[in-house]
Amino acid sequence: MNRRQFVQTGSQVVTGMLLINSKTAFGYQANSAVRHGLLGCGSRGTSVATSFSQNTTAQVVALADLFEDQLAAGKAHFDKVNGDLGRALIDSKLMFRGPHAFEQLAASRDVDLVHIATPPFFHVQHLSTAVAAGKHVYCEKPVGVDIQQTEQALEIAKRVKPSQSVDVGFQCRMAPPIAAIAEKIKAGALGKIATASGNYNAPASMEKTHPGAGPDEYRLRNWLWDRALSGDILVEQNIHIIDLCNWMVGAHPLKATATGGRNILTHYGDCWDNYQVDFTYPGDVHFSFASTQFGSDGRFDAGLKLFGASGSATVPYSGPIQITGAQAWEWQETTSSVPGSGKFAANGAFLDNLQFADRDKDRSFIESITSGPTHNQIAAGVETALSCMLGRMAGYQRREVTWDDLLAHGETYQLGFSLDQFS
Repeated sequence: MNRRQFVQTGSQVVTGMLLINSKTAFGYQANSAVRHGLLGCGSRGTSVATSFSQNTTAQVVALADLFEDQLAAGKAHFDKVNGDLGRALIDSKLMFRGPHAFEQLAASRDVDLVHIATPPFFHVQHLSTAVAAGKHVYCEKPVGVDIQQTEQALEIAKRVKPSQSVDVGFQCRMAPPIAAIAEKIKAGALGKIATASGNYNAPASMEKTHPGAGPDEYRLRNWLWDRALSGDILVEQNIHIIDLCNWMVGAHPLKATATGGRNILTHYGDCWDNYQVDFTYPGDVHFSFASTQFGSDGRFDAGLKLFGASGSATVPYSGPIQITGAQAWEWQETTSSVPGSGKFAANGAFLDNLQFADRDKDRSFIESITSGPTHNQIAAGVETALSCMLGRMAGYQRREVTWDDLLAHGETYQLGFSLDQFS
């Protein structure tokens, strides 16, 4: 199977599901637009919402953000996107700013889908409001930054109506080459899996400044540097590789040991710049994971390897995706053949093996809204978030931490200031 065959097959499914003959059970006319409201007009939110606009029938009709400059930038961007697509510009009445913008967006009758792209600390609060308002929700990962938030998220999952669809932004699972190799691994191409290794090595995130910004605003604008706001690099960014391991192994880790620290970074913040984690899965399967996030030389390399009784699998962001051994196989149309040759994309818009990940994830979600069946990915998102928190706690406490230890701990982070100052 090559990329063209895989994409064509997926496109046939998309076309077949979207070109329905009559009003669907979810209230959408054939080919009608899902009205998309973006909550958080930063880099990642803007990138994914643009992908929704360009690759699905969804239309961005509303924007919300804490800060006026972010909101204005969002309007300028999506007015151009909408104009290029022959769609209406963003109505100023559907522009919501300030600490209660998320509530105003969720309450709007002109919005069907709330896309949560705010700092991770706020994801669960915003998810709760959007679900309660009866909206479909696309929530960027992670689903919570601490144990208390994940517990709240699981309660929210119980309140999702059958007519609502909720997705979590694990788009890597939808990348055609990764989806193809995962199917083979789950069918037993590797035999019994013995061990796995993974890495996520990225450059440091760039500082964001704004004239007159006080300490609290500076924290919010540089949330990637802040443990409470982001969950640290293991939970916020490395989560993609850990999610792929969980998915392909078919379980979450039972315990972890870890080391790491803040050895290079000197700027404001308390997030670590490196982790080395050993996760233990059921069957004594060990997953050795390493991460770095510092430097300005553009270094980037991320991927996963699995080793089984009958063969091994290589699943990089960039480079050949393949299985060696008794059931040898290789994805035939990877964009780049040199491992690690891909470039880091702070907004998540990667090329190489992830080139079509956002597109296919977006299409799958919109299909679930327009023709069903609906999704409820909250619990799955929580499981992966907890897996990352397991490694984080093991590193912070310098000891082996079990899954039960993690859940019993009741870990919680506090923001430490009120957002009302930004009214």
